Amino acid sequence: MSSPEPRASLEEMRSLLARLPGPDLEAGAAALTREGQLTKPAGALGRLEEIAHWMSVWQGRHPPAVNHPRTAVFVGNHGVAARGVSAYPAEVTKQMVQNFLDGGAAVNQLCRSVDADLRVYELALEEPTADFTRGPAMTDEDCASAMVYGMTAVETGIDLLAVGEMGIANTTSAAALCCALFGGEAEQWVGPGTGVAGDALQRKLAAVAEGVVRHRGESGEPFDLLRRLGGRELAAIAGAVMAARQARVPVVLDGYATTAAAAVLFAADPHALDHCIVAHRSAEPGHRRLLGKLGKPALLDFGMRLGEASGATLAIAVIKAAVACHTGMATFAEAGVSGKSG
Repeated sequence: MSSPEPRASLEEMRSLLARLPGPDLEAGAAALTREGQLTKPAGALGRLEEIAHWMSVWQGRHPPAVNHPRTAVFVGNHGVAARGVSAYPAEVTKQMVQNFLDGGAAVNQLCRSVDADLRVYELALEEPTADFTRGPAMTDEDCASAMVYGMTAVETGIDLLAVGEMGIANTTSAAALCCALFGGEAEQWVGPGTGVAGDALQRKLAAVAEGVVRHRGESGEPFDLLRRLGGRELAAIAGAVMAARQARVPVVLDGYATTAAAAVLFAADPHALDHCIVAHRSAEPGHRRLLGKLGKPALLDFGMRLGEASGATLAIAVIKAAVACHTGMATFAEAGVSGKSG
């Protein structure tokens, strides 16, 4: 899918964030009641129990269901790539889109394995964002329009959204965003990304440090930092996360770049990501630090750093298992099993 050009502003996005719905406590209470009646000791399924409760709370219903999961991959190009911060040239972004469409990428196989609907959202690939070391990556309208485009991924009927990205140099953008939002030095947020080392890694560190110094001094507001240091695909992810909250669709975040995009919302409102779960802890070192800032433990830790929603899609299998246990297990009364004595 290619992006249209809706007119929007970041002020509208801030206003929308302030009006997003909260948790459905009634549905959550119903989930807890049923969980206490199932044929197992309390807490015996660990995080699977937490996931089932989380799904009820944010779907706003009990029992929860995962019948129509969607994997959304947002794709954009970054002007900072021209500084040689990636192991791959910028044209790989468009080539990978074709690979997605041809069914040849890892995420295609993972979507088949969990019966997820895959959608790929291109964002002006022929027009990379500006190099953020020289000025803002995007205008206010460009950033807001990308957010609005991201919102289109949340269509009626889906009940779980796995979000990911593809874009050469976007871990450079993600590291700069995290550094500007949460502080620290560039070295604490920058990693190898696609596999850079040596001089390329030093160029990546320098780009992040220069960009943060330039823009953090001019603005500390999260949405403005997104337009200054982010990319269109990262803005689209933030928009998709907001739209999912509005539609009561729980969200599974992929790795470092995806979580960094969502972290913009957290920086604006610490409850903005309560309807999100982080699928996996990326091998990218800044991701561990970011998860600590968000207070969100990752579901999986498989040493992955591919992006393209691969970890988020894999996590759908775990979420389906959690919902299946919660909805399909017998209660003590149904099974004729004695409950806990005393």
